[in-house]
Amino acid sequence: MSNKMPKERLTEDLLARLLNSKSPEDYLSQGETIDRELPDYLFALLDAKGMNRSQVARISSINTTFLYNIFEGKSKPKRDNALMLAFALGCDLRQTQRLLRLADVAELWPKVRRDAIIIWCIERGYTREECDDELYRLKERGILKVTGDLR
Repeated sequence: MSNKMPKERLTEDLLARLLNSKSPEDYLSQGETIDRELPDYLFALLDAKGMNRSQVARISSINTTFLYNIFEGKSKPKRDNALMLAFALGCDLRQTQRLLRLADVAELWPKVRRDAIIIWCIERGYTREECDDELYRLKERGILKVTGDLR
């Protein structure tokens, strides 16, 4: 099994090509657009990481039925559940941002205090639990909802 995701061009490169095109059709004819859905991406990540859904459910702490519904396209995760998926799958920052985009939730933004902490943790390979520890230490709401958490 391959540990590599299919190589895709950087968004910045594609944007430059689009803006330099004479027409939208000129750009579209280059075949650089993709119509990827969240389930497709999640299954590609599973394959690349050599994991299965039950492992992701256990690691992520997401309800198994809900997680399977996300993988089947029957449900969309909210932002924190999407982050829990990204951590469980061991996503790097680019993969995490793509997962968040495909889940139709806000990407991580370094100008937002909580997001900056999460980005820092992802870049250092922290687990979701370690990231939550950092968030709590810095008085920010954790990713995993904890009963009685007032943040």
